[in-house]
Amino acid sequence: MGRLLIRLIGLILLFTGLYFFGQNIIFVSGYYIPFYNRLPATVAVLAIMVGAFTLVFFRREASNFGWILLGIGILLVFFSGGVFFRSTSLWNLFVAFASLTVGYKLFNEGRINF
Repeated sequence: MGRLLIRLIGLILLFTGLYFFGQNIIFVSGYYIPFYNRLPATVAVLAIMVGAFTLVFFRREASNFGWILLGIGILLVFFSGGVFFRSTSLWNLFVAFASLTVGYKLFNEGRINF
């Protein structure tokens, strides 16, 4: 019961860190008449979807291919101009990073090594 509680706390901290990071990231998209102007955004979404599908359903056979597609998709999202970062305070960044790292360690290992 104790290990389950520690992992649950880790999961809560992990989602808290993601929430704090996610507050400062804005994803935008738009509808444009010429489809080819937004082609990198379309390819990015398709690459991320196929990469995630590959990692979930074909883990043993094509895991490297899935990770490569995810990386290409994430790079294309940033290059397509659809991601904006709001300015944030150092305190907010520290809380988000600390929550992510502590939550990950608790969820994976069940303890924190200092």
